[in-house]
Amino acid sequence: MTDPGPPARTPPIPPAPPHVGPPAETARTALGGTRLTHPVRRQVPRWGRLPDPARRRGWLSTAPAGWVVVAGGLVFLLARPALGASPVAVPVLAAGYLVLLILALAVRANSGDPQNRAPLGWRLPLLLGLVGVAGASVAGGPVADRRAGVVAAGLALGAAVAEEALFRRVLYDRLLRFGVVAAVIGSAGVFALVHLPAYGVAAMPVDLGAALLLSWQRYASGRWTVPAVTHAVANLLAVT
Repeated sequence: MTDPGPPARTPPIPPAPPHVGPPAETARTALGGTRLTHPVRRQVPRWGRLPDPARRRGWLSTAPAGWVVVAGGLVFLLARPALGASPVAVPVLAAGYLVLLILALAVRANSGDPQNRAPLGWRLPLLLGLVGVAGASVAGGPVADRRAGVVAAGLALGAAVAEEALFRRVLYDRLLRFGVVAAVIGSAGVFALVHLPAYGVAAMPVDLGAALLLSWQRYASGRWTVPAVTHAVANLLAVT
């Protein structure tokens, strides 16, 4: 019997090269079971980070409801000096601040997760803001409407929180589509102009400086509540 010899060896199959490129999803066609690969397009947001749906709070749509709230808030704030010492000034202002705050909080944010856009966190911007308003209070600033006691404190707190919700939440968020610089300078400039009828041209540099500080806090902390606390403290210092 002839020795057939060792069996022939099948050459090894080289491994498939590693996949390079974007991830692909596979699908089978109805005919023949052929596999087709299609690159999956990843959703890249405008600001380079995927938005967090949990942060998109509010029941009013982003546009045009946001601009409507901004316009209505500006009309109310500009009309404040016309109330003067009227007997209805206090209830009108209190109700106006409450309505403005509710509407500003109802507008849905559209700038993604603010915590991903906070380069300094909230502690340092808040500390710097409080130091700044304390120094400005010592150096002197615009004279506020000094109603007595609890009324003055309540209106001061209501004005601070409602204005920050309007300027540093709604308006800042709308301007952020044009860049951080536009959001900071734009919201600060509108804030200073709104206070011009109440405090006059002489106080414009102080108002603009305070507005830039508050808008910077909004950028650095990623929260509108940080400038709201700073603004509230500044208003309390102005009426006490």
